[in-house]
Amino acid sequence: MKYLTKLEPLKNLSLVDKVEIRLIDFFKENKLKIGDSIPKELEFAEALGVSRTVVREALLRLRTIGIIESKKHKGMVLTEPDIILNIEKALDSNLLGAEMLKDIFELRLILEMGMIELLFERKTEEDLIELDAIVTQMEKDNTDTAIFSLDAEIAFHGKLYEMSGNNTLQRFQNLLLPVFQYFHEHKLKNYDSYKYSKKFVTHRELLNYLKEDNLKGFRKGMRQHLEPHFDRVLNATFKS
Repeated sequence: MKYLTKLEPLKNLSLVDKVEIRLIDFFKENKLKIGDSIPKELEFAEALGVSRTVVREALLRLRTIGIIESKKHKGMVLTEPDIILNIEKALDSNLLGAEMLKDIFELRLILEMGMIELLFERKTEEDLIELDAIVTQMEKDNTDTAIFSLDAEIAFHGKLYEMSGNNTLQRFQNLLLPVFQYFHEHKLKNYDSYKYSKKFVTHRELLNYLKEDNLKGFRKGMRQHLEPHFDRVLNATFKS
């Protein structure tokens, strides 16, 4: 392929990561799109001045994260990587340190506060009916207190993520559930006597804000509802 002439040989043939980076730059520079075929392994090797083994390993890395795949009769083509799946693989490794877990937990708070506009734009009557049933069950189980059961949290807040209408956001929330569980069981266990600065906003009150189409009230209520979590983050009390 003529545009392979744009590739410059690498000085250090032993660093596969440099080849990987150069291949990605090549895709961008040539404005290749999803579904486009890419040069063969040998062509890349000759253009870069490296062995086929080095190129093969670099391409394998790209295939692993979903940037390329092999297609019958087309060879290797560019594909759209599943970003959430790649994050899920990292989370499943159980090798996350305390600081990363804290960052992920903070991300949960950011997501829940940030998706409020989407909730009010996309909520339906059916959504509110389903959310009402969830809250009613929670009230029967007497779980709507300052520290609620994990199942109650997942049911109520999971429905909010669903109502956002954003599939990536929903998937992200699902894969973060183990992190939520860890902090719920190990970092919030002494919060049954937590003293709210104003008042605890229940799930029922949040639901009422949604029914009343009161975005401002919901935003303020959600912030108060999540106060113990924000307190943990803002006061840096995520100690082991």
